[in-house]
Amino acid sequence: MKKIYILGIESSCDDTCAAVICDGKILSNIIANQEVHSKYGGVVPELASRAHQQNIVPVIQQALDKANIEKEDLSAIAFTRGPGLMGSLLVGTSFAKSLAIGLNIPLIDVNHMQAHILSHFIIEDGNIPPPFPFICLTISGGHTQIVKITDHFKMEVLGETIDDAVGEAFDKSAKILGLTYPGGPLIDKHARFGNPKAYSFTKPKVGDLDFSFSGLKTGILYFIQKQQKINPNFIKENLNDLCASIQHTIVEILMDKIKNAVKETNIKHIAIAGGVSANSGIRERLETANKHFGWTTYIPKFEYTTDNAAMIAITGYLKYLIKDFSQEDINVNARLKVTE
Repeated sequence: MKKIYILGIESSCDDTCAAVICDGKILSNIIANQEVHSKYGGVVPELASRAHQQNIVPVIQQALDKANIEKEDLSAIAFTRGPGLMGSLLVGTSFAKSLAIGLNIPLIDVNHMQAHILSHFIIEDGNIPPPFPFICLTISGGHTQIVKITDHFKMEVLGETIDDAVGEAFDKSAKILGLTYPGGPLIDKHARFGNPKAYSFTKPKVGDLDFSFSGLKTGILYFIQKQQKINPNFIKENLNDLCASIQHTIVEILMDKIKNAVKETNIKHIAIAGGVSANSGIRERLETANKHFGWTTYIPKFEYTTDNAAMIAITGYLKYLIKDFSQEDINVNARLKVTE
């Protein structure tokens, strides 16, 4: 039987990514980061799209070289259609269309958020994908959702944030503490050396399966401002404890919602996906949940948590198997929902 090679292209935000997958197994997974955004405290869309234009050809060539194949060996091209930054998405989409037309092979559009979830189905030694149905907590800089998955492409949102995403809560809290962008990983780093019970922050009161983080950010800001009036060196002297307490509060919020979802659905197979799933606090809490609650948890490898093309390629492969191909006139959708 002829092998199925899928090239995945991911360009939804500020990382230019390409990966090659063969029959569900990753052969290469290349990521070109854009350091230019760090001095601005966040991603600048125009700079991101320009960097994608510079990076996309060498990144794809590197992915093919590492996979030890030629572009003529490819069975299909999978690309991120959305959600994401419009300019960034257009770069990846336009290149994918051109390459697919030039090679006369199928084009496959991929939902970025679905791909985060479906990264659990990458075939690797020791990796056991969750059985259907399962619940996935998707947590990133732009999304916070609890999704029920009954098939690869049958998903239902059970709950989501009513304001800010959890990744934004981490980054904005880090900014309040004077940490550089992206601040989420820095909070995680300092939290390992702090006392998670040192300070108490109020958890928001919203629906059983919904999230809210705007009030928490405001509470943290007011608390810091009050303490700095008393002691101008408060942050510097208590940084580890502050980070540990903030992270503990956010992780508790996430765990409370997962518990509610399990109670409502009686589904005990729990997965996490998205950039914030790299956070050590949530990973540790989920691992202990196996023993405490009788859940079976599925935690992705670190390289599949942040934006990457491996997740686009595996989603493209799963779509290829059911011949779910795209038309050449398909457009990007910056606000694409996980169920679309």
